[in-house]
Amino acid sequence: MNYCSHCGSDQLAHRIPDGDNLPRFVCSQCGRIHYQNPKMVVGCLIYNEAGAVMLARRSIEPRYGYWNLPCGFLELGETVEQGALREVQEETGATVALGPLHTVYNLPHAQQVYLIFLAQMRGQYAQETPESLEVAFFKEADIPWEEVAFSSNVFALRHFFQSRRSPELNLPAVGGLLPSQKTS
Repeated sequence: MNYCSHCGSDQLAHRIPDGDNLPRFVCSQCGRIHYQNPKMVVGCLIYNEAGAVMLARRSIEPRYGYWNLPCGFLELGETVEQGALREVQEETGATVALGPLHTVYNLPHAQQVYLIFLAQMRGQYAQETPESLEVAFFKEADIPWEEVAFSSNVFALRHFFQSRRSPELNLPAVGGLLPSQKTS
């Protein structure tokens, strides 16, 4: 951070403000404390009646050409559910019935928290979009695991298939990488 977004000053100090316990950028001119918080990433793990899951091959960076669950950054003014449904539309054109929260995945080093919901297809329609080169359903044995774009997606997919085999695991799973495990 180079400038105070409140007054425009370049007099920022990175220190622990009084009454706080973490270092923050504090403007020396106007006193404004600048809090930096993680970005919320929302999306869906979409499955069909056969138990196969939908993946979209990315047509954008990062990880162009790799497969991922339809996920993206939450927009201001959206609920997490609205954002997840919007991401499905943007990346696959599909209409889904949103289910429960499936996984929470933390990426502290990237300042991101993923909230991935279960969703079931409504109808058969899905297609590539400006954000995807291809959209397809995969059974567990057919998933191109080495071509899955992000660790958050691998975590959600593995939990989905494990919970199908062991119904007691059908609660939301929480996971993530420690700051020292910097993979995407």
